[in-house]
Amino acid sequence: MKAVHYSYLRNNLKSYLDRVTNDYETLIITHKNGKNVVMIPLDQYNNLMENIHLMSSDLNRAALQKSIQQLEQGFTVIKPLLNIEDLQ
Repeated sequence: MKAVHYSYLRNNLKSYLDRVTNDYETLIITHKNGKNVVMIPLDQYNNLMENIHLMSSDLNRAALQKSIQQLEQGFTVIKPLLNIEDLQ
């Protein structure tokens, strides 16, 4: 994780955007008033939001934990994928 002052970021925006998007580098943008910002790639942000949503419900969290336990204990079933022609 790297930190950069907002004025330096402004002067070197393209290179920092490239680092964040291409190298998945998290960037902290500092400001003199102490109100800092974090820059991450959009797909990482979307992943975080999805995880927050999935874990926000006790019922959903319990179902996910049960599924993980079943997977770890080997309670899995492998099924072949359907062929599109089979559906016609």
